[in-house]
Amino acid sequence: MPIESTDIQSRLSGGAANTNPAASIGGAISNTSLVDATLNNLFTEVNEDQTEAGVILYRCFYVRNAHGTLTWKNVKVWIQTQSTSEDTVVAIGLGASAVNGTETAVANQTTAPGGVSFTAPADKASGLVIGDLAPGAHKAVWVRLTVTAGAAAANDSCVIRSSGGTAA
Repeated sequence: MPIESTDIQSRLSGGAANTNPAASIGGAISNTSLVDATLNNLFTEVNEDQTEAGVILYRCFYVRNAHGTLTWKNVKVWIQTQSTSEDTVVAIGLGASAVNGTETAVANQTTAPGGVSFTAPADKASGLVIGDLAPGAHKAVWVRLTVTAGAAAANDSCVIRSSGGTAA
């Protein structure tokens, strides 16, 4: 049986028991998956002070192959749909830890992670290369949300996608 979409998981960081996206700032992989199309599923609402002054926020999640026997090959991650607000920009970067490693947690959501380079690949061809993920393996991905000073209120969203294949 091939790898199905249900075998591909995006999990919070912050420790096995973490269920709070705001605490997903590195640390061990959580048992809690991100829920697609759910309001504030990774970033909480940006408050009025943050929109007035501008702010850069960070989150870390893990891409995980939950298939029991198959390796997910040539995995890439990219931003399929960039921020829907003109006042925010999303960028991603692969975590500094190795596959199956634990990403070093940052002090708070405004602290940039060390050793991570951020970019905004817009398609699979330019996506960040994770490589192969064996059954049960995971890799950290950081997300940087930049809100410009004076940002207007918006119900903002973006789509970050991962894709790969299996051996023929």
